[in-house]
Amino acid sequence: MLSIRSITVDCADPYRQALFWSDVTGWREDPDDPNHPDDPAGRIVDGNGISLLFIPVPAGKTVKNRVHLDLMPTQRSRDEEVARLLGIGALLVEDHRQADGSGWVVLADPEGNEFCIERSARERSAAAVVAAP
Repeated sequence: MLSIRSITVDCADPYRQALFWSDVTGWREDPDDPNHPDDPAGRIVDGNGISLLFIPVPAGKTVKNRVHLDLMPTQRSRDEEVARLLGIGALLVEDHRQADGSGWVVLADPEGNEFCIERSARERSAAAVVAAP
């Protein structure tokens, strides 16, 4: 059995990516190992031992991610979270929201790495109550 220590993201600017993803997730830099613009990598931690690690690579992103994060809002609705993320620099890739409130939105970070925003737990619960006979 294994546990996840880090989810690693290839990028051009580790510092910028760490700042962006910290705004997205609320995760923070390790106080014992803070990020600096000239560091060889960037890292943010969730407080439970998992980190997002940003590693510089020479080649830019050219194809769809093979792995991506599906994120569920904890304090906002899906639509409010999508608007917030677009405001901090995310890019809209695909909108899969449905008229009944289901669906998700595919966004990309400033370097083009895709991630999805799903409905919040509250939105899922409300939909289940409405759908119940």
